[in-house]
Amino acid sequence: MDLPRLSTVTIALLVAFSTVNAQESTLSAVNVTAKGYAANDLDTPLSTTTLDRDEIARRGAANVGDALRGEPGIAISNDSAQGQNPVIRGLGKESTVLLVDGMRFNSAQPAGAIASFMTLGLAERIEVIKGGASVLYGTGALGGAINVLLPQARFVPGFGLETGVSFDSASQGMRGTAVLNASAGDHALMLGASLARIDDYKSPEGKVARTGYDSDALISQYRFRIDARQQLRISAQMHKDEDVWYAGSTKPHASPLVGSTTVHSPEQERRLLEIGYNRQGTGEAPVNLDLRVYRQEMERNINSWANNLNRDIVTNRVTFETNGFDAKADWLVHPQHLLSFGVNAWEMSGNPDRKMASAAPFTTLNANNPFQDAKIRALGFYVQDDMRFGRLNLLAGLRYDTVKSEAASMGNGARTTGLDGSDSAVSGSFGAIYEVAPLFRPYANYARAFRAPGMRERYESGLRGDGYFYAGSPEVEAEKADQFEIGIKGANTTVDYGISAFYNQIDNYMTGQILSGAAATAACGAPNAGNCKKTVNLGSATLYGIEAHARWQFVAGQWLSAGYSRIRGENDDLNEPLFQMPADEVSLGWMGRVMPGVKADFTLRLVDRQDRVATQFTRGAENATAGFVTADLGASWQFAKNQSLRFAVRNLADKIYHEHLTEGVSGAEIKAPGRSVQLAWRGSF
Repeated sequence: MDLPRLSTVTIALLVAFSTVNAQESTLSAVNVTAKGYAANDLDTPLSTTTLDRDEIARRGAANVGDALRGEPGIAISNDSAQGQNPVIRGLGKESTVLLVDGMRFNSAQPAGAIASFMTLGLAERIEVIKGGASVLYGTGALGGAINVLLPQARFVPGFGLETGVSFDSASQGMRGTAVLNASAGDHALMLGASLARIDDYKSPEGKVARTGYDSDALISQYRFRIDARQQLRISAQMHKDEDVWYAGSTKPHASPLVGSTTVHSPEQERRLLEIGYNRQGTGEAPVNLDLRVYRQEMERNINSWANNLNRDIVTNRVTFETNGFDAKADWLVHPQHLLSFGVNAWEMSGNPDRKMASAAPFTTLNANNPFQDAKIRALGFYVQDDMRFGRLNLLAGLRYDTVKSEAASMGNGARTTGLDGSDSAVSGSFGAIYEVAPLFRPYANYARAFRAPGMRERYESGLRGDGYFYAGSPEVEAEKADQFEIGIKGANTTVDYGISAFYNQIDNYMTGQILSGAAATAACGAPNAGNCKKTVNLGSATLYGIEAHARWQFVAGQWLSAGYSRIRGENDDLNEPLFQMPADEVSLGWMGRVMPGVKADFTLRLVDRQDRVATQFTRGAENATAGFVTADLGASWQFAKNQSLRFAVRNLADKIYHEHLTEGVSGAEIKAPGRSVQLAWRGSF
């Protein structure tokens, strides 16, 4: 399917909207992630996306990737039902910083399958920064940052309960959430729980095996009000998934006895404890301060299942422990200058316990640890000035980071030297946005960001979610990116829109390269030589694109919406398309009141054929993906003051499709869920 090139049409419509509605008052989303404190999106010179709790619930999303599907500039990379990872402007899970309540996830990789730990059922908001965000979030934020905000304990006297349950027919999945808030005097307590029992889902071609899983999450927070300006908080989070399979990782094995292997995680758990202090300033030059210490543990079992033997031939149990400290302050040093500054420090350690059966009959598991006693230490300082001169808003930031890594050994003890690494970088950003009219605010920004190699890229040799055996590469160098963006945004009571174009040049672009022959044998060993990748640096890669969104209330209570994404990537070394670039995409929607207490909505998603594939770099392993169209329809009924029912049908026409960024053998990628009826109830008491 070839999509019409809508960019010109979209721009014309948006200009028309701005002319017609220029006298209206402005409305805009508030985002706490883009500047580090609550700020109006219309005063922010970069592209952001914000989903509130109602919108998350309306989308009936199972995970963060599912919730952000179809958002301009954001694509989804699939490797399982649970492993749906956002890809921001063509940069995937390794180049996006994932945060929960502002605390970054840490594991051998910066994102990936652990995105499932985002406890979406409890989320209050999802905020996305598109583009380099290293000034506030340090290493890894080349593509941007995603922050999932969970409920906070509130000083509201008495008890309050928010709860909900839902069901979807495609997976026969049941989900339930409950959040309790209790407060008296200077004490506030929040307790939350989320449960999900998901069966294998059905695509139009039938049930897709190994896509079900169980998921449980518990969160809690206690706040103590020291006085009117100071608070202490203690937060605890626990999330546990069981029986998660990465169906896209299925790859043939050299031994016919094994047949093929599939990566799966029988159990994975995240635990977090945070202690924080907050102080709100007063007077003409208030200083607001927030301090926190935290400990996060990611414990995972990652095994390789032999499909002919019906048992694991590789077991791997690993815990990644992160101890961190964040301090940040913002100071209205002058009516025109809001200065913010902070420090982030964390240390992550990892020590896998892996056993492998490497020869027939594959019954004896021997120790084969990819690395031992690895650590990554990161320390960063930043300062940012948010300047306001009449209708002109300037945002400038500067940061210095050091990231040091070490390991006692890698390759099951075969290598013990040359493993230490140290990277440092100065990141910066400068942006400007000018209010010509409430509905016409042009902006421009430049951001320099960096990403130090992760523990996985440096030290781990083993099977990954795409089914390849990756060779660790301690010599790989940090990426540094320069992004330029220009755009226009505006909002009022009837129109909300944004258009942006970006150009991102990345030096030392890190990617997994397929090896063959002697190089593959040397990197991955003879048993894995036929299925070998190694993390390498390209000299440079270039990504550029355009994205747009618009919402228009054409009559009272009736909204139309549209979104558009066009992203291109170039492998500058080989002069060919960059591996795994998203398809062009258009989304069209309607939402409106159809009767008292009832709102209905319809969303059409049109995804273009993606035939801009890497051929030399992938040795022909990336093929074109057909375009597709999906439609979702739903209605929400507010039948009581604090209670609502929702009925929705996703993939209304039962289309067979998969995203271009789906992991798996080309032509055998797992298909997306087919038509699914969803029922959900929400209530608060």
